[in-house]
Amino acid sequence: MTLVFENGIDGTDRLILKNLQSDGRLSMSDLAKAVGMSAPSVKDRVRRLEDRGVIRKFTIDIDMKALGYELEAIVRIKPRPGSLHLVERMILDEARFTNCDKVTGDDCFIVRLALKSVQELDSLLDPFHEKAETNTSIVKSSPIRNRTPVSQ
Repeated sequence: MTLVFENGIDGTDRLILKNLQSDGRLSMSDLAKAVGMSAPSVKDRVRRLEDRGVIRKFTIDIDMKALGYELEAIVRIKPRPGSLHLVERMILDEARFTNCDKVTGDDCFIVRLALKSVQELDSLLDPFHEKAETNTSIVKSSPIRNRTPVSQ
């Protein structure tokens, strides 16, 4: 008997997702071997996961250090009254912000910033200081990155 979870995902689907998350370039035959099914059955399951919107896209993981970005900073940004939309536009216009979340709480945005050196922080963040308060932390390591809560 196959255990189906509340969201319609069963253990095999979870195993497929876990394997694809580790390597999105797996061939259907390799994925089938990993989950103990035939390639056509796995291909059908992957297609259904795509149709349901569980799998939205297959993408690549780029090593920022290989591109020369040695550091990453997490910046909390709290716009001054009346500046929310201006600050959001500034974030969207600066390509070095690699992620941005609008959040609840004291800050409105939490962003990740790619840096070649710590000296770049001032030139990248100074334009924000008239319109927002910022609080910056340098990332030392990321023990978990982009993990989906999919277990077996």
